[in-house]
Amino acid sequence: MKRTAKTTAAAALCLLLGMAGSGFAQEPTVNLTLKDAILLGFERNLDLKVELYNPAMAEADIRRTLGIYDPLLTLGANYNRTNSNNTLTFRPQAIDQATVSAGVSQLLPTGTVVGLTAESGWVDSSFNKYYSNGVSLTLNQPLLRNFGQEATELQINVSRLAKEESIERFKTRLSDTVAQIRSDYFKLYNLREVLLVKKNSLALAQRILADTQGRVKAGVLPAMEILNAEFQVATREKEVIDAERGVRDQMDVLRTSLQLPIGAEIVVADTPTREPYQVAEDAALTTALVNRSELALQRAVVRTNDLQQRVARNQTLPDLSLNASAGMGGFDRRFLRGLEKTATVEDPNWGIGLQFSFPLGNRAAENSYIRSKLALEQSTAQLQSLEVGVARDVKAAIRQVTANYKQIEVTNRGRAYAEDRLRAFEKRQAVGLATTKDVFDVENDLVTAKGNEIQALVDYNNSITQLWRVTGEILDRQGIRVTDKQADPLYDRLK
Repeated sequence: MKRTAKTTAAAALCLLLGMAGSGFAQEPTVNLTLKDAILLGFERNLDLKVELYNPAMAEADIRRTLGIYDPLLTLGANYNRTNSNNTLTFRPQAIDQATVSAGVSQLLPTGTVVGLTAESGWVDSSFNKYYSNGVSLTLNQPLLRNFGQEATELQINVSRLAKEESIERFKTRLSDTVAQIRSDYFKLYNLREVLLVKKNSLALAQRILADTQGRVKAGVLPAMEILNAEFQVATREKEVIDAERGVRDQMDVLRTSLQLPIGAEIVVADTPTREPYQVAEDAALTTALVNRSELALQRAVVRTNDLQQRVARNQTLPDLSLNASAGMGGFDRRFLRGLEKTATVEDPNWGIGLQFSFPLGNRAAENSYIRSKLALEQSTAQLQSLEVGVARDVKAAIRQVTANYKQIEVTNRGRAYAEDRLRAFEKRQAVGLATTKDVFDVENDLVTAKGNEIQALVDYNNSITQLWRVTGEILDRQGIRVTDKQADPLYDRLK
């Protein structure tokens, strides 16, 4: 990842951490903005780090397959003794031969293999002793099967496409992570707001309890009203404890995903938006078809299968190869004189030929080709299915955004009505027209209405997040850019 991104994340974390007191305990406080949360998740999330190793390993596969173009050096040394009867003298003889050789060969993109070999030897027999030297240049060129750069570089191109697929998988995982961080952030906001509502409800219950105790003491209300008020206070105290537990649990979730300090209290610095979000369905569909990483991944699979299908078709051809060689040699009793003869091309040699082979029936190659065509058709059908599913998801997400925005208005009205109703019942209770239980029942309705209002706002923002996710623009919306070299630092570190 870029050094600037790491520096920004570190600086953001330093600015976030403070030693302000919290509502729960004197712990470090993280005033966390949504942007900082996403940046920290991008830099620190362990699941993303694990996923990033796959493109790094794919890069190693690319470098490995490029090794077919590494020149091949060969060295050899041989000694051989032959015992035989001389056909003229009928006497046994021994022939000793010692040879050393060095050669280098190189594969070319066309499938051609070019080789250069130098050889020097010593022959010692009963009738003759001499040195032999030679240099030869060889060429092997496939003319049908395995001809051309596409067949030669099949594994290289497959490895490159595999890396592209792994990058798209990382982007998919990253998109899911960003969406989850946004959801977790808004959930913490939701739980903190609910906690505030519960605390206000407890304060109201305590005030009603104190007022009830005073009125019972004055003889205006029966003593049993105190029991009801105490029960309501105890109930709300339990609700506050549960709400605090929910906040703590959700902070643990964010601490884990963002790798924040253990025990740090997280305070959300941003509130969910209430602004209407307008989007054209056609534009959203076009964006999704272009940007969704799942579609890009499947398109890479299609290209891989198409490439393998073309090479498999080439493998059904007969194997016809052109072999050519040219060289020079020299023989002499003196080693240096033999080298001189070789250098002056005193004994040149050359040759050319064709080699043909073809399995009768050719079932292996034919069925490999058929299988590759089936794989291509299957991946193409999968791509079409994904495109249909993406279009369906986009339309559903747009409708959900519209519905959730309307729900905000509904819950706002419900909360306003519950507030007016509570004020009315408090006035009625003051003149003896409503019991303490009636007031608590109405206040419970207000707590529910406020919770619904908070949840509606969070649901609306989550639906926007989901829309960005299904259109594939969530990373761009959050200012995150992923390149095909994202994982290369991991590879370079271990190279």
